[in-house]
Amino acid sequence: MAEQKQKYITAIGRRKESTVRVYLREGTGKIRINKRSFENYFPRESHRLVINQPLKTAELKNKLDIFATINGGGISGQAQALRHGISRAIVKLDETKRSCIKKGNFLTRDSRAKERKKYGRKRARKRFQYSKR
Repeated sequence: MAEQKQKYITAIGRRKESTVRVYLREGTGKIRINKRSFENYFPRESHRLVINQPLKTAELKNKLDIFATINGGGISGQAQALRHGISRAIVKLDETKRSCIKKGNFLTRDSRAKERKKYGRKRARKRFQYSKR
């Protein structure tokens, strides 16, 4: 036990139905999601760009190892939830990065969610076809 294990900084990110637990520590820039590689879990480049936004603005691109567990939602909601969680974890790690991350609006939880279905309708707003005759 001569070697001290490095502590993780944890944070939770949410978007739509997705919830992400982020574990962050100083390292070489390795990202693992649900025990899978970053490129394997998010094959779309647009999702990877969304996730890397807070790392880019805080200038920590290849300086942090990120491990995340994602539950619920679709792939886009998961990517945005992960961005939210990473942003919160960076602020916990270094409070001086808060202003640049807040400027990018990454700390604000996007509260938009699916609208509930109404009775007498097909979906939340879609109506049945009107027939005059």
